[in-house]
Amino acid sequence: MKSAVLRFNKEAGRQIVDSALSFKPFLQILSDRADTEASEKKKFYDFILDKFNEHGLASDRVEPECVVNKKDILELIFATLTPLITAEKDYLWALGTPVPEAIFYCTDAFAQFFENNILANHSNDHEHFERSKYEFIYSLVLKKYYNIDAFIKDEKLYAYTDPHTGLSKYLSIQADTRFIDISLKGPLPDLNIADIEHHIYDKEAYQTLIELLPLELFRVDGFSVLTFSDVTLRHAIENIRNLIISNDYNPAALYESVIQSLKTLAGDNKVEFGLLPFLMLNGKPVFEDNDSFRSILVNCALQKDSVDEIFEVLVNSYQKNPKPVFFGTLTEEKTELHPVLDLLRQNGIVSYAVLPIFYNNQLPGVLEIYSREGTISYEHILARLELAIPLLAQLLQNVADEFKSKIERVIKRKFTSLQPSVQWKFNEAAWNYLKAKRKDGAASAEIETISFKDVYPLYGAIDIRDSTTARNLAVKEDSAVLLRLCANTLLEIKKHHQLTLIDELIYECNKWAEKISAQMGTNDEILLSQFFEQKADPFLLHFKSTSPELTGVLQEYFRATKHDDGIAFSRRRELEASIQTINDSVNSYMEQVQPELQQSYPCYFEKFRTDGVEYDIYIGQSIAPDKAFNNLYIKNLRLWQLKSMIEIAGITHSLLSKTAIPLQTTQLIFIHSNPIDISFRNDERRFDVEGTYNIRYEILKKRIDKVRLKGSEERLTQPDKIALVYFNYKEAEEYVQYISYLQEQTLLKIDLEHLELEELQGVTGLKALRVGVNYND
Repeated sequence: MKSAVLRFNKEAGRQIVDSALSFKPFLQILSDRADTEASEKKKFYDFILDKFNEHGLASDRVEPECVVNKKDILELIFATLTPLITAEKDYLWALGTPVPEAIFYCTDAFAQFFENNILANHSNDHEHFERSKYEFIYSLVLKKYYNIDAFIKDEKLYAYTDPHTGLSKYLSIQADTRFIDISLKGPLPDLNIADIEHHIYDKEAYQTLIELLPLELFRVDGFSVLTFSDVTLRHAIENIRNLIISNDYNPAALYESVIQSLKTLAGDNKVEFGLLPFLMLNGKPVFEDNDSFRSILVNCALQKDSVDEIFEVLVNSYQKNPKPVFFGTLTEEKTELHPVLDLLRQNGIVSYAVLPIFYNNQLPGVLEIYSREGTISYEHILARLELAIPLLAQLLQNVADEFKSKIERVIKRKFTSLQPSVQWKFNEAAWNYLKAKRKDGAASAEIETISFKDVYPLYGAIDIRDSTTARNLAVKEDSAVLLRLCANTLLEIKKHHQLTLIDELIYECNKWAEKISAQMGTNDEILLSQFFEQKADPFLLHFKSTSPELTGVLQEYFRATKHDDGIAFSRRRELEASIQTINDSVNSYMEQVQPELQQSYPCYFEKFRTDGVEYDIYIGQSIAPDKAFNNLYIKNLRLWQLKSMIEIAGITHSLLSKTAIPLQTTQLIFIHSNPIDISFRNDERRFDVEGTYNIRYEILKKRIDKVRLKGSEERLTQPDKIALVYFNYKEAEEYVQYISYLQEQTLLKIDLEHLELEELQGVTGLKALRVGVNYND
């Protein structure tokens, strides 16, 4: 035991309340016990009381420095307040002044901890120390005189870094205040609880109390008993639990914090942990390249560019026999039996284990335990991790669920028609179906048709001009390359093998080259493919397997025929990449503007992939019954549609210099001012129009994309222009006003055309507006 004055703060500062060390409250409690105790304890209590009287310590107040040499007295207090079998060398226990400012008697363990941690790290933290004193005193005052629990937590935690392991440790601080007496020095102020109630748990609540309840009114006597107990394991478990239930989903930070808590549980900084979720798609394991993963095996595989293969083999094999696997040391013999371990060994791992983590009898992932600095005592580690395993199972399952949700969100956004603006209708239909199923039985319950009445349609199309011509040209150029390469390869074979059939194949190659140099149709493309698949390629494959001297030239030929990177498909790949770039840019624009579009009034927006991008928009009261509809919303949407076409034209025009094959787009709008009805088709997972008149609108949309001007071969849709098709001028007047406005904004050119269109099957009287886009602005 150590008897000395140890101060929490190097600079004691002013005394915030009239307080002093006194044994009087303690002795009063002993005296009361002695008066009522009938056992042998009474003699012990009387003995202690006599000792205090002998040493003159039963008086009102004493200085801490005056009692540090009274070790026999202090040892009696220790014996009274602690169990007899307490191991003093490991027990963090101390006696301090009534207001926590100084320690005057403590165990050796506490003294060493005080010097190495509290004094070394917090002795100059004046602000924290001052606030702690105020909170401590006010908690006692409010409890005694107003029966209010303030500044009282279940426990106070002290965190520090273990100098031996470098890991965080946590101690619970219990303050026994039974031997502290608070007395009044004047009248007790009337305190309106309502005035301070909302301040009670504020960080700076004591500042409010200083004004309402000055501490000059109180006197504090006695001593406090402090006990520190190690709660590191419990705190680490709680930290993992809190991280899992936190709404702030930051995978990287989450994994880092969880693994740090696992290291704290292990109590050994040389032990490392990895978490590897098993993500499944259609029953097969998939690897998501995510920095948040903390799997050492995955990190090693990433360095070798073999992570997908290793991940799939690992998951498939492990799921068949999910049991703990321990490798105390990674020797050369073990890596020969388990080649995947060689990746770990090459990265300095000397000890490795993998544990299956189960959640409801499913395997959402594994826990890795490993070290670079020596063999791990896995039995000891597992015992300390026991309480954390269920939490890790929940964490890994959450990762799997989040992955599944991401897939579902993409499917919902990209492939289905269930958008937020109409989701409410599907929710109602699903609920009505469940109620009918419960009431009438599953056999008779039918789900209702989802429909919306009287909605205004807007249709737009962004088409890639002459994409078919560009594709035919790309096929022609690639075919010429392949024929030339095939002929050259056959000539090389002829040097080693004298076969008349070689000359015949070379002849066919040359004839095909002449034919496609003039013109190449769809039928020619099919016949040429048959020539390669049925004649040329099987002939060349024979020599690939039988003539080693031709390996090089034949490998070059077959490498050229690969769709992914062969030179015989280079122009088609360039074309596909160019088309994809345009469509991706248009789709990206559509995705970005949709939130803004929905803000004014909810509407249904659906895109279709063609050679370019087409879209339908429906807006009306039935889509948002809880929000009053007005024609201003449809007018706003029509203006947006026209302006968006200008922006899309500008985007695609800017791509001309950025794509391998320059492609232009045309922009088309179909004006239809009358509302229509739409219903959801479950078979196609999309909305379609209802009624004979409405179907006519749908048919027209499909026919106007290639319509020509009346009495001319000129197509209505042209690059660098926006075309708007309508039936009568009254429908077009509104758009003419918008065009005039956008011309004033210098977004459109002053070249508006009013055009009549050719007759389509069953349709006459179509007209159009056409106006140029001003790219300079």
